Amino acid sequence: MKIGVIGLGLIGGSIFKKLQLEGFEVVGVSKSQDGEHIYKEYSYLKDCDIVFVCSAMNKTMAILDELEAVLSSEAIVTDVCSLKKFVCEKKRPYKFIPSHPMAGTEHQGFENSFPELFVGANWALTPYDKMDGITDLIQVIQKMGASVVLTTAEKHDEAVALISHMPMVVAQALFMTASENPLAMDLAASGFRDMTRLALSNTEMANDMVSMNSENIQNAILKLYKSFGDLTSGDYAKTIEQIKEQRAKMFITK
Repeated sequence: MKIGVIGLGLIGGSIFKKLQLEGFEVVGVSKSQDGEHIYKEYSYLKDCDIVFVCSAMNKTMAILDELEAVLSSEAIVTDVCSLKKFVCEKKRPYKFIPSHPMAGTEHQGFENSFPELFVGANWALTPYDKMDGITDLIQVIQKMGASVVLTTAEKHDEAVALISHMPMVVAQALFMTASENPLAMDLAASGFRDMTRLALSNTEMANDMVSMNSENIQNAILKLYKSFGDLTSGDYAKTIEQIKEQRAKMFITK
């Protein structure tokens, strides 16, 4: 099986490195990276069985359009955008299966990518048409150490607003608020560092998230406000113990 990867940043670079280690023939396409099996033109992807499009969200639709003139109807194409509804707006002549690996770090770029990034991670697939090729894609994803979660684009975009996009905005707002107090910034330690880690998110990616998923993020923030009220209106000690227990169970194997 020959696999192509477009965009060799943190996600694309990690896919590229891991699949090479797994013995696949892997071709990378990147404007910024050079190296063995890395090229500048999409034409090098014409014989690929699967192509991962790992570009910024605001560039993904244009790349998917360009691939229509390069790939055969039997090629499987997936993107890794953190939003899924917008990529489903157009039918493709190839087998397009939108996806989103729930993995990453606060760092970016090929130099920070590593083969083990997806080990133990969930990887969402949101097929919206025919299921052709999904078995092959699932097998490749599992080779990278991830577990596949099937859902719809709408449910996916609502869920990631709660667990990814809204927390990022909250981390940024928390840092902005605390930075107005010089003493608070002098006293800040590991708790504040961990709570604001998501404020280091890639700027382009963060801007795409907020501009393209604003309604779901706003709804998530309203739910967060409600949780603040519910948390402090009852037996606070009992509630936080329940939260600690649930969280411990959730991440016990991760």
